[in-house]
Amino acid sequence: MTTAPRLLLASASWGRKKILSEAGLDFGTQVSSVDEDLVLAEAEATHGSQSPAQTALLLARAKAENVASHEHPAGTLVLGCDSVFELNGMAYGKPHTTAVARERWHQLSGATGILHSGHWLIDVSNPQEARGEVSSTIVHFATVSPAEIEAYVASGEPLPCAGAFTIDGLASAFIHSIEGNYQNVVGLDVSVLRKLLDQNGTAITELWK
Repeated sequence: MTTAPRLLLASASWGRKKILSEAGLDFGTQVSSVDEDLVLAEAEATHGSQSPAQTALLLARAKAENVASHEHPAGTLVLGCDSVFELNGMAYGKPHTTAVARERWHQLSGATGILHSGHWLIDVSNPQEARGEVSSTIVHFATVSPAEIEAYVASGEPLPCAGAFTIDGLASAFIHSIEGNYQNVVGLDVSVLRKLLDQNGTAITELWK
């Protein structure tokens, strides 16, 4: 008889799953059913406009709380994550369409932005002690030609990605350098996860496979 992993990732992101797997962690996944637009609209109505970093943490929390509200074995740790890209003070999520991705890349060429990833951890046995943190990484983009932009957009890779790029895929050729955590740009900073686990009284080594 096998036991369910203690760590449950509230995300379908292949990038986040890859990070956790490469970190040697035993985890399961359960996708949240959060309406992100509704969450943001309610937050703005209550607290006013959210900064890109606040947006990332808000959505990470909403996803974690949504998944944690379901039935889970005692001691399950639910991790919600969300990434938001900030450029010139504006928040950008997934472009979804080729037209938006193309427009975004004409903005990104030669520019510098910030990738914010929100992390929210809930111990279902003690949900009132939930905790979260944002990890932010500065991303410097190379100058990209119109032909390169067209080819990249046509690949489909940027459509489901916050900021319209991935650092561990085709767009890696267009990223000059970063300042901060590399994993964070993929979508999950394991060093932040370790910190949140420690605050919960759980050593990350307990979650190794």
